[in-house]
Amino acid sequence: MSNALSANIGTVILAAGDGKRMESAVPKVMTLLRDKPLIEYVVSAAEASRCCQKPVVVVSKKHRLVEGYLKDRARYAVQEEQLGTGHAVGTTELMLKGTADHVLVLYGDMPFLRPESISRLVEEHLNHGAVLTLMTTTVPSFAGHHASLHGFGRIIRDTVGNIIRSVELKDTTPKEAAVKEVNPCYYCFRALWLWPHLARLNNHNVQKEYYLTDLVKMAIDEQEPIASISIDPEEAIGINTKEDLAVAHDTMHPVL
Repeated sequence: MSNALSANIGTVILAAGDGKRMESAVPKVMTLLRDKPLIEYVVSAAEASRCCQKPVVVVSKKHRLVEGYLKDRARYAVQEEQLGTGHAVGTTELMLKGTADHVLVLYGDMPFLRPESISRLVEEHLNHGAVLTLMTTTVPSFAGHHASLHGFGRIIRDTVGNIIRSVELKDTTPKEAAVKEVNPCYYCFRALWLWPHLARLNNHNVQKEYYLTDLVKMAIDEQEPIASISIDPEEAIGINTKEDLAVAHDTMHPVL
């Protein structure tokens, strides 16, 4: 990990979700899983990876619970409106521009990501000289506790294994929808590439949001180098509903 230790790796953890689908009055990332809030698992994994700066946690202006819990373990950027993942990362630009050469993006509601996977992502990113490196995962099927991954974008590769598309499920052909390799949206970006490309995102979609996943297409269209690592499907599972939480309690093994 010598390359990672010598690089300035900024970390962004998206945590502004309001918990509506959890039917909760607290921010989603403060939902308890085995007596610890979801955000604890993600911040602890980033800390244990020992390859990145103190994380910048993107929070909602409606709540202060995340800051109250993490205190000085993180810095905070406020997302005034929830306009998508690309918009959320953009709120951290003033804090990270000029201080981070690369930017890691994680999610506060995905508690099963392992420190070793974060380290591998950063190492692959630096070794490959990529503008972006992403984690992908391949499921045996979209049944059982992997059912929630069915909604993820599909990773499409060429005949020699290069990623040529990351396509959202709603935009797939039937053949693409059958692909079992998916994009859980964990990324490491070259900062000098990231910031101007975030500014070029548009919200011409059904949700009227700015999607971080659109950066993959930008990089491919520009023939920029991208890289990937594979992770265990368990690490890609997020907690979005009470049903997800019940599955996590019963069958999953968070990193702490």
